[in-house]
This record gives sequence, structure tokens and C-alpha cells, in this order.
Amino acid sequence: MPSLPDRAVERVLVMVAHPDDAEFWAGGTIAGWTDAGVEVTYCVLTDGDAGGFDAAIPRADMPQIRRAEQQEAADLLRVHEVRFFGLAEGGLRGDSRELHENLVRVIRQVRPQRVLTWSPEWNWQRFRSCHPDHLATGAAVLAAIYPDASNPFALTHLHEDEGLDGWTVREAWLLNSPGREINHYVDITETFDRKVAAVCAHASQIQDPASLPERLRQRIAPNTAAAGLPEGRLAEAFQVVVTG
Repeated sequence: MPSLPDRAVERVLVMVAHPDDAEFWAGGTIAGWTDAGVEVTYCVLTDGDAGGFDAAIPRADMPQIRRAEQQEAADLLRVHEVRFFGLAEGGLRGDSRELHENLVRVIRQVRPQRVLTWSPEWNWQRFRSCHPDHLATGAAVLAAIYPDASNPFALTHLHEDEGLDGWTVREAWLLNSPGREINHYVDITETFDRKVAAVCAHASQIQDPASLPERLRQRIAPNTAAAGLPEGRLAEAFQVVVTG
């Protein structure tokens, strides 16, 4: 179970690898948070420039397209702000010192009680969801949360030059953790339609939008029983880790 009730959360920072990660995996949950008055900020590490299905779209245009789609999706979920790092898809490295410092900076700027990001673990039941960028993002974000984001004696120039004091994130919600690690479910039945609309905003990534609602419904259907919910309800699944 999460360490914090939602009513105790003022700010959430969603740190993902690609445009559409947040909506596809947690769009219903994010909609519920913003409906409750939580301020949600996105930090998207790459522009997803290797994504898509239409060979007629010039590759050089894809970053701009995907940023616009991500902003539209975030607006549908009433996300407060979207920050783009603009890194190349497929090139993320969890041990990059520059990336580490930039992640720590964002955490100290946003000061979230909760961070949502990728699990750094391989999930063999969802192998094709374990994109190397997902794993690298999870590892890099967790390493930024602890120890440096909260340690006032780490990266001291962030305080001296930018006025950014240390900040302790209370919990991390991880996406695509192995099944044995899942320990929290969120009922998204009432926000499922907004999740679908937000995923649909990523039009460059969806070949068959008419079938998308049913595909999303089937993808999360096993969560209903696992969460102990009545038949017909829908849920998103997370591994919640206490970080502070």
C-alpha cells in the first residue's frame, strides 16, 4: 500500500522515457489525481523520434509531432506542466552524470511528494514493454531521488547558483514492475474514457484508433481480479516504493 493517502499529496512528478508512456500506463490514475486537485508535472526524457508507423512522415519531423501530441494528451488530463529533455530515443544511459544532475534539478524544482516512473527491472511477462529506455529511465530517476535530490551536500551548486534546496520524495510509483512486485491498484473506471482520449492524442503512434478502447480495456482486464474489484471495474497497477 502507498505510504501516503492521496489527500496528503500536493504535487506529483511523472518522469518517463517517451511521449505516450504516461497516458498508456497511468492515464486513468493521473486523471484521478488532477481531478482531486493534485498538481501533476511531466518530465519526458526523449522525444520518441524512433516511434511511429507511417514511413511517409519525415524522421526529422517526428520530435516536433510527438511533443505536440504529448502536450495535447497532458492537457486532456489537466496536467500542470510538461518538461521535455529532448534526448534521442534509444540512447538513454542511466549512468549519465549530466542526466543525473538534470533529474535532481527537476525534482528539487517541482518538490513532489510522489514520483511516477518506470521500474528498472525486467518484466519477463511483458518483455516488449521493457524498452531499454524504460529501464534506464527507472534506474536514473531512482538514483536521482536517493541520495542526491534530498542531500544538501550533494550537487551543492544547485543550491548556491539556483537556490534549489534538497527535497525528499516520499514515494515512487513504478510502471511495468514484475507481477510479484505489484502492490497497489487504482480503480480508473470513472476516468477510463479520459485515459483513452489522452492515448488517442498520440495519433502518430496508433494505427487503429477505433479498436483502441477495447485493446486498452483488455490489456488491464487482469487487474480487476488482482485488485479485488467487482467485474466490470477497471484498474491500473503499480509497485509503490517508500523512498523517504
